Amino acid sequence: MALLQPLRSPVVPDDVVARLDEQLRTAVRREAIDPQRDPESVRRLAVALVREHDERSLTGVVTPVGDVAAVVAELVARVAGFGPLQPYLDDPTVEEVWINSPDRVFVARRGRHELTNLVLTEGQVGELVERMLKSTGRRVDLSRPFVDAMLPAGHRLHVVLQGIARGFSAVNVRKFVVRATRLDELVGLGTLTPEAARFLEASVRAGLNILVTGGTQAGKTTMLNCLAAAIPGGERVISAEEVFEIRFPQQN
Repeated sequence: MALLQPLRSPVVPDDVVARLDEQLRTAVRREAIDPQRDPESVRRLAVALVREHDERSLTGVVTPVGDVAAVVAELVARVAGFGPLQPYLDDPTVEEVWINSPDRVFVARRGRHELTNLVLTEGQVGELVERMLKSTGRRVDLSRPFVDAMLPAGHRLHVVLQGIARGFSAVNVRKFVVRATRLDELVGLGTLTPEAARFLEASVRAGLNILVTGGTQAGKTTMLNCLAAAIPGGERVISAEEVFEIRFPQQN
């Protein structure tokens, strides 16, 4: 498998990282580990390899890595994660990542969009899509040029194949950042007034129809989850979702 663009560290030469990457992949294959399903085992192997390399560097045989934690994180991102996108997926402040073209990768933080300095190749984007879809069991091709799926960490993935999207395949990853799970927590955040929260809770308990609508990142899923938390425990709930994002904490 071709390597994705490395998460470069100024204190670690590329050839050192490439060598450790190859050793880690060999160890993963030897132990028959599925990197997507068992990233912690990949991390364990990466830590052991980097520490061994660092100890050998004391003799001058190999170049020291400098920042052990950074090298381990890069190796895990390459083998078990999603390469150059992994730091953004791990960043708790990032709510959304999307690739409009290989040289235009955006993120959203606190509702504001930012153009990153990450530059990919068309081949790297294709490999990212392939790796992400492999972890979901979905596929995308000319017969099905659109796909919605859920990544292992719970992030929602949207892919539109090149030819449907203009110029390049478009990739979007939406992270569901949990800031509230109940209506009273929305009050604490200033989203609702106490009166509005009481009204909505009473409406849910009374079985009234409630329509939740809004633009992207407006908080629809968060609101739905908070409303769902107000459903009495004895009620039976049926949810129709292609990608499961609604939680019913009090339901079996």
